[in-house]
Amino acid sequence: MQKFIIGKNQAGQRFDKFLAKYLPGAPKSLVYKMLRKKNITLNKKKSDGSEILSEGDSVESFFSDETFEKFTRGADLDKSSFDKASELSSGSKVKTDSKKRNSSLQKPTVIYEDEDILIANKPAGLLSQKAEKGDYSVNDWLIEYLLESGKISESELRTFKPSTCNRLDRNTSGLIVCGISLPGLQKMSEIIREGNIEKYYVTVCHGKIEKLFSARGILVKDSVKNKSFIKNISDDDLKANIYTEFTPLSFNDEATLLEVNLHTGKPHQIRAQLSSLGHPIYGDKKYGAVDKGFKHQILCAYRLVFPGEAVLGEKFKALANKEIRIDFPEEIKRFDFF
Repeated sequence: MQKFIIGKNQAGQRFDKFLAKYLPGAPKSLVYKMLRKKNITLNKKKSDGSEILSEGDSVESFFSDETFEKFTRGADLDKSSFDKASELSSGSKVKTDSKKRNSSLQKPTVIYEDEDILIANKPAGLLSQKAEKGDYSVNDWLIEYLLESGKISESELRTFKPSTCNRLDRNTSGLIVCGISLPGLQKMSEIIREGNIEKYYVTVCHGKIEKLFSARGILVKDSVKNKSFIKNISDDDLKANIYTEFTPLSFNDEATLLEVNLHTGKPHQIRAQLSSLGHPIYGDKKYGAVDKGFKHQILCAYRLVFPGEAVLGEKFKALANKEIRIDFPEEIKRFDFF
């Protein structure tokens, strides 16, 4: 017999959804058959899989050890991540191909952390999430960090994977929000999706901008070129799918330091929109800027403002109206703004 006690990172989901993660190598038809025959039980009772799990519930299964091992390490499980977790939790050094290829990458730094969420400063050059199997991303770093600090266990990774809740382009630096518990991941993903977190970026663009302005438009993504294009339209056009506010913080005859308030979050929105307005970001060769020696675009998600308790709820009230910010990136100091 195998026994599993439901924790906070498994609670709140349907039992059959949990079993799909707990036994990724078992066919769904077999799982439901085992439920009908009481070979898998919930709190020692027969279940049909539709129950919503609560913290402290007891799951028991009656497989041979060999069969259980096969089902828990099935093809649908990310075995490389699981093996990485096993090595880290046992204190041994991980030597994966992805880490070797990305050993020169700067790692994120933790800016804020509680039991449910973590906010990190992502360096430019690091992916938020994998684009290809061998990539190293913020998600990989996050799991390593939580395992090394003892804030998650190998067994928990079978059924819950901490993850980023928002994405930044590879070469955009700045604040990225991560869910390190299931409630945290669900809540942060929800308020970001619904636009309830105010997101501010700082950038340096070509040309002199003296007054704040806003811009709406229609953004179209070219997946082949991995590039977005903007159709600028009037402020009252209902077809707009992007909306951005720009506030100049400082300027000279050649460049402007802008704070950007991102009301919508489309791929390359800020980069494409400024380029379409004739003010491409320094270092952003994809969108027509002269790089002047910069390795990547000067764009940083430097400030987040959380909503009030009415939106966040009792559990996350510590974040109510909280502002989190980081310093401007070093590249900005090359300009004569201050």
